[in-house]
Amino acid sequence: MDKLINDISKKFEALGQNAETHFEGLLHGKPLNYWDYIQTDALLNLQIQRSTLPDEMVFIVYHQINELLFKMILWEIEQVAFKKDLKADFFSSRLDRISRYFDMLSSSFKIMGEGMDVEQYMKFRKTLAPASGFQSAQYRMIEFASTELINLIDYRFRSTINRNTPFRHAFEHLYWQAAGKDHQTGEKSLMIRLFEEKYMDTFIRFMKDYNTRNIWTLFQNLPSNEKENLKLVNSLRHYDHTVNVKWVMEHYNTASHYLESGKKKEEATGGSDWKKYMHPKYQRRVFFPKLWSANEMKNWGEQNLEGHEILTNFDEIEI
Repeated sequence: MDKLINDISKKFEALGQNAETHFEGLLHGKPLNYWDYIQTDALLNLQIQRSTLPDEMVFIVYHQINELLFKMILWEIEQVAFKKDLKADFFSSRLDRISRYFDMLSSSFKIMGEGMDVEQYMKFRKTLAPASGFQSAQYRMIEFASTELINLIDYRFRSTINRNTPFRHAFEHLYWQAAGKDHQTGEKSLMIRLFEEKYMDTFIRFMKDYNTRNIWTLFQNLPSNEKENLKLVNSLRHYDHTVNVKWVMEHYNTASHYLESGKKKEEATGGSDWKKYMHPKYQRRVFFPKLWSANEMKNWGEQNLEGHEILTNFDEIEI
């Protein structure tokens, strides 16, 4: 106990603090309990329905859980992005954590796909327009932090974008911009206009911060002996496939279950062409393109790579 008190005293002295004041404060502190630490009361009061339909609660809570997992993913990416003397083992361990979060997100879509009454969903969703899951700022940040910006640019404009392109110009040509525009007039929908009013400046700052700290750039800048770590490469491949194929397809299939369940084909609440926006075979979004063979890239999103994304050697790819 004497050693512990001495060590704590040194800690506060190093901070320029009076250790005695902090020890005295302990005499008057309240014991910690679970509900205060987790902020349970606040958390359970964040679900505000817009309708009287009970299954809307499933929809709200599920999306809030998604956002909490997105926060955990960004937290893990930050550990990699700002790690000094980054090594393959640390890199791989954090990517595996991120993949587990996305694995959980993928498997959890049954909560949405099978957990709501179709008739109720088709009613309460009408109260949500023009809001859309498209407007998840954290998910966009995960994309920016995962790969170089060019890999998120619409294929039609990639030849016009390079590292000297202003961030705001590149932003206007991101793959998901097409989902928020009228294809005939080029005008942005209300959904995307509101989204950009809220987050545009935040996104531009984030894009700049991760321009050279994103996962793909960090990997490419590793020393050769670290970059050729097969476990790390497989962690990257698993993450890429989980995010850009597996999770997206689970989302796509869930949307199809509800939006195509009736005689009338429904539009997304945000007004996007949800099929072309969501299906990976259209966007062909790949975070780590050099880690996939030419055949895998050609068939991206059209074949099930799950279980086959693990490499045993480097024969088919060049890094």
